[in-house]
Amino acid sequence: METPEFLKLPNLAAAKFGAEALYATDDFFAEKENLLKDGRGIFIADKYTENGKWMDGWESRRKRVAGHDWCIIKLGASGVIAGVDVDTNHFLGNHPPFASIEACYYDLNASAEDIMNDDNLQWEEILPKSPLDPGSQHYFNIDSDKIYTHLKLHIYPDGGVARLKVYGEVFKNWDEVGTNTVLDLASANNGGQSILCNDMFFSHMENLIMPNRGKDMSDGWETKRNRTPNNRDWVIVQLAHAGKINDALVDTCHFKGNYPDTCSIDAIKLEEGQTITIENVDKLSWTEILPKQKLQAHHEHPFQTEHNDQVFTHVRLNMYPDGGISRLRLNGTIVK
Repeated sequence: METPEFLKLPNLAAAKFGAEALYATDDFFAEKENLLKDGRGIFIADKYTENGKWMDGWESRRKRVAGHDWCIIKLGASGVIAGVDVDTNHFLGNHPPFASIEACYYDLNASAEDIMNDDNLQWEEILPKSPLDPGSQHYFNIDSDKIYTHLKLHIYPDGGVARLKVYGEVFKNWDEVGTNTVLDLASANNGGQSILCNDMFFSHMENLIMPNRGKDMSDGWETKRNRTPNNRDWVIVQLAHAGKINDALVDTCHFKGNYPDTCSIDAIKLEEGQTITIENVDKLSWTEILPKQKLQAHHEHPFQTEHNDQVFTHVRLNMYPDGGISRLRLNGTIVK
């Protein structure tokens, strides 16, 4: 199977991104919340619950009446959806033969009751009823440039889905954000992206800019042990919007025997059309906004940054010599 391009985009339906499963018509065998977890789900042969076989996904009971099951998902942020992955991993004799997806734009703070009781709410079909195979990932391109906040996953007539992943670009209405409003310019929920790094052997660079603190050591950016003297590992974050950076927070939550000794932060303002690559990253004119700072294990480190009057579009977080960082926050104001 050819890997689709949309997999390079953030998963707007990830629980760690702030997505929630708000309602399901039935999750008798396995909870709807499992749909939004990382990975593809696991299988434990001899694990059972009082309702039957334990499954790492969303699974409804066998339907003995007319109709089908469905689940409402709130995305972690509003966005334009490029593609979805409906994954039936480990669901072999109990997968749904078909699925479809509808989407809408609604208040992200609304409850499931608000959504279901709103007679004026218009759901739009973004994925028509499509066949599913057992134990498989199903990549579907979504041909729409509309902005959505909620999805309704329909399965026909019942059964189990391990994961639903929804890849797209975060949309934030910057017209509603004042130039004096302080916000996290690196946050994935605002549209920040981890775009390049020299190493992410143990865990992915995208974890750095997710909401909340890391849940465990896997929920951060961690590089392999480097034996080169004076080594520096680095990651580049594209800010959600060009802006001025007031302060930074470097969080080594859960990194205890493997936190970096020190860190520093550089920043740059790129013009439209300019890109950062492995080949040119060290040739660009970076400005150091945080000189080398000592780090501690399992600790939040607030730092005042320098050059607060300059406008930047990208930052490079450096760590010496290697290790793991859970989260990076860059508080500042946008420049329109």
